[in-house]
Amino acid sequence: MARKLKSDKVLFTATLLLLCAGIVMVYSASAIVALERFQQANLFVTRQALWAVLGVAMLAIAMRVDYRTYRNEAFIWAVLGVVGVMLVGVLFSAPINGTRRWYGVGGLGIQPAELAKLACVLFTALILERRMHRVDELSYSILPIAIVVGALVGLILLQPDFGTAMTLLLIVGVMVFAAGLHYKYFVGSALALLPVLYIVLVSAPYRRRRLMAFWDPWADPLGDGFQIIQSLIAVGTGGVFGHGLMEGVQKLFYLPEPHTDFIFAVIGEELGLVGASGVLICFCLIAWRGLRIAMRAEDTFGSFVALGLTTMIAAQAFVNMSVVLGLMPTKGIPLPLVSAGGSSLLISLLGVGVLLNISQHETADG
Repeated sequence: MARKLKSDKVLFTATLLLLCAGIVMVYSASAIVALERFQQANLFVTRQALWAVLGVAMLAIAMRVDYRTYRNEAFIWAVLGVVGVMLVGVLFSAPINGTRRWYGVGGLGIQPAELAKLACVLFTALILERRMHRVDELSYSILPIAIVVGALVGLILLQPDFGTAMTLLLIVGVMVFAAGLHYKYFVGSALALLPVLYIVLVSAPYRRRRLMAFWDPWADPLGDGFQIIQSLIAVGTGGVFGHGLMEGVQKLFYLPEPHTDFIFAVIGEELGLVGASGVLICFCLIAWRGLRIAMRAEDTFGSFVALGLTTMIAAQAFVNMSVVLGLMPTKGIPLPLVSAGGSSLLISLLGVGVLLNISQHETADG
């Protein structure tokens, strides 16, 4: 039987700690670069603080909106429609660094691919709740998910944004696996997708270069291997306690865009193993509490939504930190709640808000 509970304090605290740490580290990582390029040392941290305020407001609202409100087919299809239109529209926008991922709104960038993650979580949860009793009947249970998610992934790949597309597939894959789909279908799908994945990887020269740089960054230390080498230097020289806040060296025009995808490297250099471990522990707490909420959710819909949102944050954090440590090829995936970037921050905080609401409706025997 469901009971009205207080929100999960551990999840809320871990999220707040990462958010505050992110604002501090965005300033540390970007101040010199912003001053040199835009003559405004506070440019990026001011934007991040504004996004954080807006994100916390959205989190507070999401905490108070009963998650069962989202179990509405018309609402979910409307969200998917808006996301689809935005993903198509962004392909006609002006390219930024060779990609078309953002809408410019008042000097701020809105990335519709981030909203696609949330839309797919809600849609997949709705379909699985209704059809998981026949989950191995692919045309009945999985085909609708495959069509919708496949279409959104295709649009994201056209931007191109390979990292976000793969993250979206991972989120949905975890949810479908939890629904009980037989493992043979995953094996078959993986084998069928290998040729497609190969074509996608080799079709773009920059992806091929990233793969080569991953295998041997020192083969081109001043070119494609430069970013990962500088990241490893930053993490390696940080030691146990780091050089101290604001005292990092690699962020000074060595590590490209240190306040975004490689902010974890700056944390490792300035705060050392202790600071990096603190960030990792916070993400582990979010993953733990999110899975706990999923297992204790009042209904199947809430369970799948909680699982999807937890995977969205935890998987993205794992990929980002793995890239920084040289364990995966370079991908343009930010560190949730920490990296500079409004869209990612908003969606992550909104997701946490929904998780906190689900935690208020746990089952009494959970």
